[in-house]
Amino acid sequence: MVGLGNPGPTYAFTRHNVGFWAVDDLADRLGASFALASRHSAALTTATLPPSPGFDAIKLILVKPTTFMNLSGRAVRSVASFHKIEPTRIIAIHDELDLEPGRLRIKQGGGDNGHNGLKSMRAHLGTGDFFRIRVGVGRPEGRQPAADWVLAKLKPADADALRVDAAVAADAVESLVHHGLDATQNRFNK
Repeated sequence: MVGLGNPGPTYAFTRHNVGFWAVDDLADRLGASFALASRHSAALTTATLPPSPGFDAIKLILVKPTTFMNLSGRAVRSVASFHKIEPTRIIAIHDELDLEPGRLRIKQGGGDNGHNGLKSMRAHLGTGDFFRIRVGVGRPEGRQPAADWVLAKLKPADADALRVDAAVAADAVESLVHHGLDATQNRFNK
């Protein structure tokens, strides 16, 4: 599971870091702590998703690239190669301009839609056939550039709302791992 975001305190409370927030939420739920893995240019942790009725426990590798967003694919490829993880078993959580806040979309494959983190992942993995949990952040009003919108520091109320969305994205990861794509889309793609 990869949370896309930018490292450092400058970007900590921006829309672009909702992927990091979701990964952090899941790590907290599972009692896992991140450690820097400089060889992979990422903060990593492993955690076990507990069994649920009819499903075994599942080991997850949670990844937060320490590169900037547009270089995320380098870290993802490094971790995936080291652990022999096929792209079709990777879940990326990221901000999505084309969805209003409070909306999620889960899918597998597709293009990058101008998202530099996804573009980097596609380039470094050689495919776009990974899962995506798209967390809506909406588009800016007026003529504000999209990059300024996703990198602007959030107002407290907006940050609180986006934290809730990140927690829902973490729920979607658990559902995707245990129940598969169709059931997860039916539950979360509303």
